[in-house]
Order: sequence, then C-alpha cells, then structure tokens
Amino acid sequence: MAELILCEPVELYNLLNQTRKVPRLAEINYLCLIDAQETHDFLTGHIITAKHAGDGTFYLPDAVQLDTMQNVVIYDDTTSSLEEETSRAIDCAQELGKSYYRPIRILAGGYRLFSAIYPFLRTEKTLYNIWELENLKLYPLEIIPGLLYMGDLKQSQGSLWNLKIRAITSSNSQTSEKETREILDIPLADEVESDLYSNFETICNFISSHIDEGSRVLIVSREGISRCSAVVLAFFIHYFRYTLEEAWTYITKCKSTVRPNTGFLQQLCQWEVLTIGKKDTDLSKPPFL
Repeated sequence: MAELILCEPVELYNLLNQTRKVPRLAEINYLCLIDAQETHDFLTGHIITAKHAGDGTFYLPDAVQLDTMQNVVIYDDTTSSLEEETSRAIDCAQELGKSYYRPIRILAGGYRLFSAIYPFLRTEKTLYNIWELENLKLYPLEIIPGLLYMGDLKQSQGSLWNLKIRAITSSNSQTSEKETREILDIPLADEVESDLYSNFETICNFISSHIDEGSRVLIVSREGISRCSAVVLAFFIHYFRYTLEEAWTYITKCKSTVRPNTGFLQQLCQWEVLTIGKKDTDLSKPPFL
C-alpha cells in the first residue's frame, strides 16, 4: 500500500512546469495527475493533463501504467487533510495505491483551491497527443510562494500578466512588456569567466526591495539553468542567510535543473563567505559534483 502525503498547490504547480528542452509532462512516466471528482465536475473543469478516475469504483485507462510513474498526484474538489472521513481523493488513493509503491500525493485544498490560485491552469480538455504535450505553455517555477519565480525566456513569454509579475531580473535584455514592469537588466554571458559576483549585491537588493513590498519578482535567463540559478542561490544566501548548500537543497526541490557553471559556483562560495562570514560549502562533494 502506497503512503499518502499532502501536496501543497505550489508543489503541483512546479511539477506541471518542469522542463528539459520540452515539458516533462511529455515524458510518459513523469506524472500521473488523477482527478477524483464526480464525472460532471471533471467535465466542467479540471487541472491540465489530469485523467479522470471514474465514478464509483476508481479506475484509470488501460494505457496508464501506474506502477511505472515517478509522481502520482490525486485531487478531488476540496480535500485539505488526510484525516477527512469523507474524501474521494483519499478513497481513490487508497484503492489505486494497492498497486503502487511510491508515495501518492493528495492535493491540499483540491481543485477549488488550486484553480483559485492558478486559474490559468484549469481546462475542459480531456485528451492530449504527444505534439500538444511537447508544446504546452509552461510558466516560470515558483520558488517563494506568491513572491519569487524563476524561468527561461520561453517560460516567461506571455506569463507575466497571469502571475502578476511586477519586477524582473534578467540577463538577456529580451523580456517583454517593459513599460509596465521594473526591470533590472544585467547582460552577462553564461561563461566560466563572466563576473556575476560584482552584481550580486545590486541584484539581491533589487529583489529584496520588491519582495519586502509584497511584489512578485521573476528571475530569468535564456535557458533558466545557469545564470538564473546562480542569481536565485545568491539571493537565498543574502536574504535568508542560507549556506550555499542549504539554498541549493531548497531550490532543487522547486526546480530539478539547477546548474550554475563552475565559475558562478566559485563566485557563490565567495558570496557565502562575504554574507554569512564563513565558507561552509565544499564544491568537491555532492550535490555540486
């Protein structure tokens, strides 16, 4: 029997928006998102790519091999606790969990809460072909709920209004809608020799000032992997006084592809010493190898 754990809306949001060249949702065994609502509610609206579990006896289409899935998330309309006596999501998870060995996540707050926070991720569409999955619109990943986001240029295009982004830190000079948002542009090549360190204080102060006012900030670079990750790590060291390793651990839970180049990692070690007064990170050990 699979273990049941609660999944916060932001966790599902980030699962849906992971990418490796193409959306990870196009990987056949990446995510099985299961809607346990009544059929009429499912057809009225559900979260993108969700599969309906049916009414009465819960089941999935034969093509879905549950035991091969890396992630399984189940939701109904409002379940918010694993202790609820009446919950279609929990009943469905317990039934399907008989043949699954990894933890099954139950979406906290169900469809109502998720669709209220992320209305742009609800749909009535029930079937997707591989081309549609590979070309899904993805959004920047949410690092601090409701405040800090990170992504590549493709993710940021057309998403600023939906996410209510008010400030952008960019290394590309290619972000859109500049007239309505405050931009801190630090054009910098993603090369080992590039000096990002001398910009850390300016960048971190810019992000801090907006977050302290409750404004949402997007950090963006072309691929969203190296420069973008380095800036987010530097901010966490500055704002929360995390060590580099602590910041890395937190951020990789939100984004699987955190890969600053080796030059930026060395600069982040210097930033760690300057900010918290000691070098606490060994780049020759995991998770940095």
